[in-house]
Amino acid sequence: MRKHIVAGNWKMNNDLNATKSLITDLKNEKNEGDAEVIIAPTYINLDYASQTLTNTDITVAAQNMHQAESGAYTGEISAEMLKSVGVSTVIIGHSERRAYFNESDDLLASKVNAGLKNDMRVIFCFGEELEDRKSGKHEAVVASQLKNALFHIEKVAWSHIVLAYEPVWAIGTGETASPEQAQDMHAFIRKTVAAQYSQDVANNVTILYGGSVKPANAQEIFSKPDVDGGLIGGASLKAKDFFEIVNAF
Repeated sequence: MRKHIVAGNWKMNNDLNATKSLITDLKNEKNEGDAEVIIAPTYINLDYASQTLTNTDITVAAQNMHQAESGAYTGEISAEMLKSVGVSTVIIGHSERRAYFNESDDLLASKVNAGLKNDMRVIFCFGEELEDRKSGKHEAVVASQLKNALFHIEKVAWSHIVLAYEPVWAIGTGETASPEQAQDMHAFIRKTVAAQYSQDVANNVTILYGGSVKPANAQEIFSKPDVDGGLIGGASLKAKDFFEIVNAF
């Protein structure tokens, strides 16, 4: 049985003091459902977050990592470094990494490999641009992203994969795919995974929706049978808003 997950991607927000304050607020909120709660602070605050949230039901994730184990990669962070501060979940392939840092499917495949090699759980992001949606190529684009970055991994490795579908046109724009559009794409993603691996793998992989989920629309989106949670941006920066989404299941 696949699990529900609500993950907050803090992006480049919150210095240490703001991180301390938000984590305190999050610890005071109550998870009233069965969703796993994940937060992804900035690199420099991961150690603090991980230590502070030990023995709580909030998991700490990284927003990115480098594909190499170590070396002359100034400014980069490896899987081993993340694990050394208690972080074993990582977001890979976010649309902003693809757009602003030119991360290709091949590069993301190598990051996925590095994560799996180090027993990390990978939240893998993918999704179409607005022009892909308008031209009717959205399913082909999503299938290609999955094939190029994920479909080389062994079947057993899928227990370490969480998928996060991000319609790029609905991130930070205030636009949101309708619940029906989200469900249609999530069902297509599950069908695509089943065709490559098996129905069992497809049935057990958690697929998150990552496009401007808010307290006002979370319940309707999460009610769809193939939507297993959300990758939340701006709404994750306010504890009450975030937990309204967490408790939307």
